[in-house]
Amino acid sequence: MTKKNDGETGREVLVLLGGAGDLALRMLLPSLYFLEVDRLLPHDMRIIGVARHDHDADSYKALVREQLGKRATVEEAAWSRLAARLDYVPADITSEDDTKKLAERIGAHGDLVIFFSLSPSIYGPACQALQAAGLTGPRTRLILEKPLGHDLESSKRTNAAVASVVDESQVFRIDHYLGKETVQNLTALRFANVLFEPLWDRNAIDHVQITIAETEKVGDRWPYYDEYGALRDMVQNHMLQLLCLVAMEAPSGFDPDAVRDEKVKVLRCLRPFTKETVAHDTVRGQYVAGVVEGSPRPSYVEEVGKPTKTETFVAMKVAIENWRWDGVPFFLRTGKNLPDRRTQIVVQFKKVPHNIFGPATDGELCANRLVIDLQPDEDISLTIMNKRPGLSEEGMRLQSLPLSLSFSQTGGRRRIAYEKLFLDVFRGDSTLFVRRDEVEQAWRFIDGLSAAWAEAGIDPAPYAAGTWGPQTANALISPGGRSWKA
Repeated sequence: MTKKNDGETGREVLVLLGGAGDLALRMLLPSLYFLEVDRLLPHDMRIIGVARHDHDADSYKALVREQLGKRATVEEAAWSRLAARLDYVPADITSEDDTKKLAERIGAHGDLVIFFSLSPSIYGPACQALQAAGLTGPRTRLILEKPLGHDLESSKRTNAAVASVVDESQVFRIDHYLGKETVQNLTALRFANVLFEPLWDRNAIDHVQITIAETEKVGDRWPYYDEYGALRDMVQNHMLQLLCLVAMEAPSGFDPDAVRDEKVKVLRCLRPFTKETVAHDTVRGQYVAGVVEGSPRPSYVEEVGKPTKTETFVAMKVAIENWRWDGVPFFLRTGKNLPDRRTQIVVQFKKVPHNIFGPATDGELCANRLVIDLQPDEDISLTIMNKRPGLSEEGMRLQSLPLSLSFSQTGGRRRIAYEKLFLDVFRGDSTLFVRRDEVEQAWRFIDGLSAAWAEAGIDPAPYAAGTWGPQTANALISPGGRSWKA
C-alpha cells in the first residue's frame, strides 16, 4: 500500500462492510487469516467488521474463530496475530449517524480499504454516508463485490453513485475468478511463450468451450436468483471475463489499463443476438425434479413456490467479430443442478489436414486440445499425439497423451482467490479487477440477449436435475462433429 506516516496516523485499515455475512465469514476472513499465516498482511493493518448484527469485538472474534475452524486447522500463533487486528462496529452503513461512529472508531489512519460485501441496491446510500463521514478521501480504496446492477441502466446508476464520491482509480470491482492461479497461468501461457501465440487464432483453433457447472440447487437463495437467473448471475461476469482472457490481443504491457483495454475490445466485438438468431444460437433451461449425486432434488418451481420463467441453465454460441477469431465459435454453458461441479476452458485445435499413418489410425488420431481446469481442481493440460509403444503388424499406431502444464505443490494448500486480490488492492494494482466500461459493455451484450429472448418468446426448456441441461444444448455444439468435453 501507499507509504505511511509514522505513528497512529499511518495505520492502515481494512473495513469489511457486511463483515458478519456469509461471504465475509466463508471467504474474506479466511483469506485474511491465511495471509496472516504467511505474514503477507501489512504489519500494522487493522481489520474492522461492520454489520447490523449485535456483536462486540470479543463476540465477533469468537464467531470468526469458529468459522475458521470449519475450514482449516487453525495455527494459534497466526490466529492471535489476526485477532489482535480485529474489531467490530455494529452499524447500518446507509445511516450517516452510524457511519460517523464508524469513522470515530477508525480514527486517524493511513490507507483505508473498504470492502462492499453488500447488496448492490445500497451501494449508493452507503457511498453517500461514507462521504459524509469523511471516509472517501484520496487514500480510500473501495472493493465492490458483484453483481454490479441487474442490467445496463442499474449498473450505470451504481457506477455513477460510486464515481460521485471517489475517482475510478480508487475503485476495485472484484471478480474472484480472476484471482485464481490457473486463470493467471493462462495469461502467462499465452504471452510468455512463443509456442502458443502464433497458433492462437482462426488458423489453428476450431472452437473454444467455457463451462461453469454447479451441482448445487438454488434452494434458499431463490429470492436473489429469481431476479437474476443464470444469465445475469454467471454469464455477465465470470463467463465473459474468462472469454475475454482467452480471446484478447496481447496488451502493450501487464499493467491495469493495457490489460483492461484489450478485454473491452473483445466485449465490443461480440456479435449481438437477434430475434432471428437467438433460438438457434442459445439454449435457456430450468431444472425440474431429478437426482444429483445420488440425492433427490425438487424442481426450481417447487423451491420458489410459484410459477417462474427464470432460467437456471444457459448455453450459447458466441461469435467474436474480428480478424483473429473470424469463424471460430465460442460455446458457453452454465447451470445449477448439473451432474458435475466443474469450471473449465477447452481450447480445441483443428485436426491435422491429412493423416499419413494409414487407415488403421483413423480412429486414433485426435486433434490437440488445451484444457484449463479452474475448479474443483486447478490444472492446465495439453493433449498431444504420440506413437503407441510396442510393435504392430499394421505399422505405427497412435495414442493421445495429456501433458500437465501446471506446477503443483504436492500436499500444498490451494489458495483462496481473494487472497491474491486482497494483496493487489493493498498494493494499488487494479490489473485483475474490472473497469467500469468493461462492466457496462458486458451488460449491453447481456441486455441484448435478454431482449432477444423476450422478442422471440423463448421460455426456459425443462431439464431434469442431474443432467447436462436441455437436449438442445448438445444440438447447439454438434454441427461439424463437435461435442462438449465430457
